[in-house]
Amino acid sequence: MLQVYRSIRMAFDPRSLDELARRLADSVPPGLTALRNDLEQNFKAVLQGGLAKLDLVTRQEFDIQAGVLRRSRERLEELEQRIAALEKSPKK
Repeated sequence: MLQVYRSIRMAFDPRSLDELARRLADSVPPGLTALRNDLEQNFKAVLQGGLAKLDLVTRQEFDIQAGVLRRSRERLEELEQRIAALEKSPKK
């Protein structure tokens, strides 16, 4: 099941990418301000391309899988205790 979630790409908040691209463009020296908009778009495209290559899941998907894993571990512990008790009980 985890493999299914690994193939899902994380959807990034476009506002975050826009903000990061804007900050990068703002760091361009003042003499290149005419290129600022082009640079901002290029920064945004590079960021989107790089992030799209990462094998990520959303936080919500991660939390769901963490909950499934936690419940599975709890159930495994319960079953281990039941098996241990059955092994200790006298044979009929």
